[in-house]
Amino acid sequence: MLSVLRRVAAFCLCITLSFGAAGLITPAAAHAADDAAVLQRQASAFANTKARLPELARLVSAGDWTFTRNLIHGPMQEVGREMLIINKSLDKKQRKEADKLATALKESLAALDEAARLQDAGKMQKAYSAVAASFDAYSDVIPAEALS
Repeated sequence: MLSVLRRVAAFCLCITLSFGAAGLITPAAAHAADDAAVLQRQASAFANTKARLPELARLVSAGDWTFTRNLIHGPMQEVGREMLIINKSLDKKQRKEADKLATALKESLAALDEAARLQDAGKMQKAYSAVAASFDAYSDVIPAEALS
């Protein structure tokens, strides 16, 4: 009788541990799927911001100080947050490079904003070139699967 009770207890313990282990695995898989979805949303938002570069180029070429600053502080202002979230999804080696590129992009946007504030057409052209190059450089660190 004692032998049968031990077997039943062992069986119950195995079942309990199996359900517990399954519970541990499922959230991790769900978390990975959530992370991939977040990365894809942020990469898409970054691409949408980058798509506004031709509009920004027209404003800079026209010397439109006000709307240049409006575009930077309006639709383009979230690019820093987008890059921060993208960078968190990268491995350490990639993250270090991505952080440098993100900083360069934010600094180039700040330089463009300052040039527009000062109404300096020459500095605006130079700063816009740096912004466009920074967007291109940062685009290269975004994982390809996030852009699909």
